[in-house]
Amino acid sequence: MNKMLCVVLWFLPVMLFAQSPFDGTWKTNMAESKLSQKPYVYSVNNGMYNCESCVPKVNNVKADGQDQPVTGQTYDMIAVQVVDANTIHITTKKAGKTVSDQIRTVLPDGKTMTLSITNYPADGSQPYKTEVKFMRASKGPAGSNATSGSWHIQNLNEDTAGLTSTWKGGGDGLSMSTPTGESWEAKLDGKEYPVKGIYASETVSVKQLGDRAIEVTYKRDGKLYSVQKITVSPDGKKMTTVSDNKQSGRVSTLVDEKQ
Repeated sequence: MNKMLCVVLWFLPVMLFAQSPFDGTWKTNMAESKLSQKPYVYSVNNGMYNCESCVPKVNNVKADGQDQPVTGQTYDMIAVQVVDANTIHITTKKAGKTVSDQIRTVLPDGKTMTLSITNYPADGSQPYKTEVKFMRASKGPAGSNATSGSWHIQNLNEDTAGLTSTWKGGGDGLSMSTPTGESWEAKLDGKEYPVKGIYASETVSVKQLGDRAIEVTYKRDGKLYSVQKITVSPDGKKMTTVSDNKQSGRVSTLVDEKQ
């Protein structure tokens, strides 16, 4: 047998099963990440709740604490309760199951709003919390609840479960899973594959952009939802995701660190 051919065949298994740069468990470092500054716009006025920045918009929901039907969201029911002039309580549900429970509170300065969310994963995993701080961009209508107006996100903190993902490459495919139950497996062929363990009906498609880069495209209910360009640093320690949400028009950059 030709010596060069022997060398090639000897290395072939190593080449076929070489570790993907995406392999491993990653955790998002929110201090290094940059979230979109496009404002979030809400109002609670004259007994009605509106979310102008939601996609699609959530409008004319009675703020009486009772479940109200909505369409086009990852939830199908929403209940909005006015706690006081500076605070509202919102609960969302899907098929009778609680999706999220949140409290929005404006601080005495009137310029800062905190959002505390308890998230309930679709697969029944343990709930996890998200804490968000907003700065006011503009006021809401005269006489409306203080949570009304437009807000820029300042920072976000989340339980480890919400920030962690595990990736694995093999052959011509890639998989991703999270402690909150979300997962997918896809070939690097640009075709659509199902996303499991979430409330939405989503598909994912993955294309290779380079040795350390991929493009991940999500569709929700058959419509383009977001495009993510993900790159692993040469030292393999950081994974940077530029996430372009095509429906909301928000572009954020997330930095994950290898665990």
